[in-house]
Amino acid sequence: MARLRFTKGHGTENDFVLLLDERGEIDLTPALVRYLCDRRAGIGADGVIRAVRSGSLPAGAGLDARTWFMDYWNADGSTSEMCGNGARVFAAFLEREAGADLTGGLTIATRGGTRTLTALEDGRYAVGMGEFRTGDDPGGFDAEVEAEGLNPPRPALSVDVGNPHHVVALASMDELESLDLTKAPRVTPVPPAGSNVEFVVTRGGEVRDGIERGRVRMRVHERGSGETRSCGTGACAVAIAVKTWAGDGSPDVWDIEVPGGVVTVRIHGNRTVLEGPATLVADGEVDVSAVPATVAAG
Repeated sequence: MARLRFTKGHGTENDFVLLLDERGEIDLTPALVRYLCDRRAGIGADGVIRAVRSGSLPAGAGLDARTWFMDYWNADGSTSEMCGNGARVFAAFLEREAGADLTGGLTIATRGGTRTLTALEDGRYAVGMGEFRTGDDPGGFDAEVEAEGLNPPRPALSVDVGNPHHVVALASMDELESLDLTKAPRVTPVPPAGSNVEFVVTRGGEVRDGIERGRVRMRVHERGSGETRSCGTGACAVAIAVKTWAGDGSPDVWDIEVPGGVVTVRIHGNRTVLEGPATLVADGEVDVSAVPATVAAG
């Protein structure tokens, strides 16, 4: 495996290196992932996504062997349950590289469970994100978050959308913009598997096509990747948290502004659907014959 074919893609500027490996023949190691994601020595990305059949991957055990598996790795070489923006880019990749028909929805597997990918119009995709769970504190907050540039620490709500999140409400755009997310926020109680942390400011709402829509702006620090330009599961967590705080009668549709664009989250009972664009921007080959044993993510 001296040379490796890859595609570079992004969903609202959350970017990924994509690999087509139907039979699981690529020796995808943490060192290789860190090399591919390195923005100076490698290609540069927030994560690596491998398209592999479930029957060719240990994580796919017990699933239909023919089901496509989204094998997602963070930039630091750790694996993650799934990625919402990555799932949209994965959808575009499967359409082009594997001839997948997503017009009626395609079920894929992830470490966080199965997800359904559906092609919309104008390069947009919908991802059925499955069930979610929130912290059960009656006050709407079950944790505390400290972050650089934010004083004092703020209450947060834990939201699990297949991977763990903590959402913090801020009072103003000034607070949001003054955050230093080059360092990981500190969550108390400490999540056993780590957590993505979102900071959010509400932006009002509107009625469009007869549907009430809320609007918020967020920034996110993703475990294993640092601050990213967007986070799909984080957008879902934010919509869930803000609706929880707003109470009955609040919108079920939320437009989430992220540094890389806007995504939409639709809440249906205890499930969400994430909608947004996906772009495949480049194809190429990379020499992996001498991948360093240790490469800093970045």
